[in-house]
Amino acid sequence: MTAALAMIAACSGGEASRGGSADEPRRAAPAPASGDDERAQREAPPRPRVILAREGAEPVTVEVEVARTPAQTSHGLMYRRELAPERGMLFLFARERQRSFWMRDTFIPLDMIFITSGMRVLGIVENAEPRTDDPREVEGVSQFVLEVNAGFARAHGIEVGAEVRFEEVGEVPAASGRHDDEAIEDEDDDDLVIEEWE
Repeated sequence: MTAALAMIAACSGGEASRGGSADEPRRAAPAPASGDDERAQREAPPRPRVILAREGAEPVTVEVEVARTPAQTSHGLMYRRELAPERGMLFLFARERQRSFWMRDTFIPLDMIFITSGMRVLGIVENAEPRTDDPREVEGVSQFVLEVNAGFARAHGIEVGAEVRFEEVGEVPAASGRHDDEAIEDEDDDDLVIEEWE
């Protein structure tokens, strides 16, 4: 019984269990981090963003995941069950061409905003129906496509011809001489990794 009480006392978190006795002077607690240090720890690197101009209103900003390799662009938003408001996926291609998307294995309805190399909205496919193979496209050539939740473009007044700006998106893939939308056989599995946010 005495041994059991001694064990409980040793584990109770008293001064003796922390390496000091009641007679020893207490050590000062470490100084708290300065405000600048705390802010730096809390601040994450800026996320990639697409800024869309609107007629007679402030621009609207969409935080995006970026798909830049053939493997990433093939995978896109497939198998996702939700997409947070004001979030989306930006598809980067090496050159302008007629773009066509489908919704196979995509479970959420989407708006698709097609963007030219001149950074203007070429056209919008609204409310693309999930889990269908119908081609979704607009007339003309585009280099980038922004996918957002269905209804986003109408709710925010995004129109054809609107100016577009990218921030923190990084390099656009360079044209390699082969078709930039070629099948993904040559791609590593690592290329499928796209940063997702909670």
